[in-house]
Formats: sequence, C-alpha cells, structure tokens
Amino acid sequence: MDLGLAGRSCVVTGAGRGIGRATARTLCEAGAQVLLVARTGGELAEAAAEAGRAGAAANGRATHLAVDITEPDAAERIVADANDRFGSLDVLVNNAGTATWRALEEIPDEAWQASYELNVLAPMRLMRTAVPEMAARGWGRVVNVASSAGKRPSAMLGEYSVAKAAQLSLSRLYADRYAKDGVLVNAICPGLVRSELWTNEGGLLDQSRGEKDREEALASGASGRPIPRFAEVEEIASVIAFLSSDRASYVAGSAWSVDGGAVQVII
Repeated sequence: MDLGLAGRSCVVTGAGRGIGRATARTLCEAGAQVLLVARTGGELAEAAAEAGRAGAAANGRATHLAVDITEPDAAERIVADANDRFGSLDVLVNNAGTATWRALEEIPDEAWQASYELNVLAPMRLMRTAVPEMAARGWGRVVNVASSAGKRPSAMLGEYSVAKAAQLSLSRLYADRYAKDGVLVNAICPGLVRSELWTNEGGLLDQSRGEKDREEALASGASGRPIPRFAEVEEIASVIAFLSSDRASYVAGSAWSVDGGAVQVII
C-alpha cells in the first residue's frame, strides 16, 4: 500500500531506540525524510544510519539532532532544524517518554513534575510551534504516542499514567482546533511492547518481575491479554506510519488502542 509519504518531512522524538527508532525506519522505508531526535547522540546516529539504509530504495533519508525535548527552547530548535534541512515539516511524531515501576506512595514530587514536562509540556511546545505552520500550508499530521495506561491507570505507573491521560486530552484539543485546516492530530495507546523500556536490564520488566525469571515474567505479563504476547516495535510503528499518511485522511482526534485488546473499552 502506498501511504503517500514519499518526500514528506517528518520529526520523530525519542528516536534513538524502541518505538521511535522503528518508526523512523518505517517512515524512511515509505520514502519520507526523517529527523530523528533524542538526548543521546551516539545511539541516535546509529538509528539514523539504520533508517537511512532502510529507506534507500524508496529515496527516504534520515538525519538526526541530539536535544533534550524538555528544554524550554527545544521545540523551536527542532522545528527550525527540520525547516533548514527539509524546507518544511509535514509530520510530527511525539514519541519520547519513559516510566518507572513503583507504588503510588513512593512517587516523589519531582517525578510527577518530570513526567508532566516530558509527556505533556514538551509535546505541547512542539505542536504549538509546528502545527500553525502545517495549517498555513493546509496539510499536516501529528501522532502522539501515549499509552494504554492513559486510558486505564496502572497502579504501579502512577505519574506516567496521569501524564499520559493528560497527553490524550492535549491531543484531542489540538485535533479539534486544527482538523479544519488539514492538520490531523491523533494519539495511539500501546500496551506491553518488547522495547528497551521494558526489556533492557533494569527496565520495567526487571522492576516488576519480583521472584520470577525474565522469560517467565515476559510470558506471565502478557498471558491474560486477548493477544497473549508483547507487541513488537514494528507493529506500533506501522500504526504510526498509517496515521502519518494520506491514507488516514478522515481520522482526527482518535486515541487508537494498540495493546493487543488489553484495555477493554470501546472508545
């Protein structure tokens, strides 16, 4: 299926690994120009080179910018860099995020604040900077990578759940405001994903598994879901690519669950 992404200019945050890295690769494979953004330069450069190789046959290309998106001027720097490299910005994927497994009573104030900065204020600043320019041209796509925890709070991911719920509300606000101008803003809500956030040593799997070994924890974590496994990052990236494309021309304000059916709601 031709997604109509050839030549489109894209920014993907949190692109050094996991869902962001897979998304950059998928967009390049569809012929897009992608600016990968993350805090760490070495990992990011590797991800950009990988995406560029994947997109070579379709004339997709990738470049990268190391920046902390929670810095107050990060949005302006990112959008200016995309404009300098590509001439404009068509697609924004707000993917950067992280989480810590702990009881509600153990979350300090600074963790609540940091989660809000990363998951709400940073995407808001990027949309505030990028979306009016998209609207002026009459075409744009924004995909905010939220979480199933934003729909149904996770008891052990308190500040993350609350911030992701706020991100869903923010996403809907921008969708309502700019859909008539051709800028379609949507969110996706992944659940368990076999990404570094979960599977790296010390990640959420290790934080949550208790006495179980890693493979047992992986199996038991997904066993009660209608699709009883973790998602692969490429499966999440495919949904993001669709929502970034011409094919999603009548989708705005959605919060797509991509969680194997785990959150049993119909909205």
